[in-house]
Amino acid sequence: MRRQGPGTRADIGIIGGSGLYDIEGLRKVKEVAVKTPFGAPSDKVILGELDGVRVAFLSRHGRGHRINPSEINYRANIYALKSLGVNRVISVSAVGSMKESIKPGDVVLPDQFIDLTKRRASTFFEGGIVAHVAFGDPVCASIGAALLEATRAVGATVHQGGVYLCIEGPQFSTKGESRLYRQWGASVIGMTNLPEAKLAREAELCYATVALATDYDCWHETEEAVTVEGILATLRQNVLLAKQLLRTVMPAVAAVTSCRCQRALQDAIITAPDRMPAALRRKLALLIDRAVPVKKGTR
Repeated sequence: MRRQGPGTRADIGIIGGSGLYDIEGLRKVKEVAVKTPFGAPSDKVILGELDGVRVAFLSRHGRGHRINPSEINYRANIYALKSLGVNRVISVSAVGSMKESIKPGDVVLPDQFIDLTKRRASTFFEGGIVAHVAFGDPVCASIGAALLEATRAVGATVHQGGVYLCIEGPQFSTKGESRLYRQWGASVIGMTNLPEAKLAREAELCYATVALATDYDCWHETEEAVTVEGILATLRQNVLLAKQLLRTVMPAVAAVTSCRCQRALQDAIITAPDRMPAALRRKLALLIDRAVPVKKGTR
């Protein structure tokens, strides 16, 4: 599977709710069904131009919210964006707050993750090719800085840095779990940013999260326990904010043209090229050709 043609290209990918691509100023809109070696992504990708920047929107749960967090084909989603030419990804995610200071409606820009997922494919590299990418700093610092300035510019209450703890779901936490996570120092809790962030790093994509706090999970003694009804009510209020933020941040994110995130596979692939299974080498060509060039006549 190779990159898509010139008419179906984008520079920045946005993964989030399906309503995010309804942004004022989005032009030349088209839908693209992307095929990947890892199956189908969550939905068709919406391509367009936002103030001159080519963007690709992907609904993480599918339009109509049809796919639960454990069923999302994260590999296909990231691969699809990569095949469209995307090299920077902004994840927009609803989260629960694990700190008193982070109130529903606030924006958090986490810079760390804790992965408590249990049954999700979390790497592209298996079956004969091994890679160990660095993940100590899982969020792109350049995009994170741009998001911070843009969030302040639109007047939102923003918290810079923090830990996003990702659980398997789809159930919410027990009170015992929620209290434990607070002791660990978690800032917010969600169900979707992992393995998404890990796969983005393996695909050499810059990645950052805009976490929109919708509730206090179930730890807060003076607040109602988290419910879908409560989350949706706050989330609807956050949609306009997210759209304003995305449009404001586009020029700064588009300016991130060189970043170590985009060289993550350099020296990370351990398997010797001559020991790579030929079929797997072809399957992963889009991801690894830059780091492991193919010698002429070896395909």
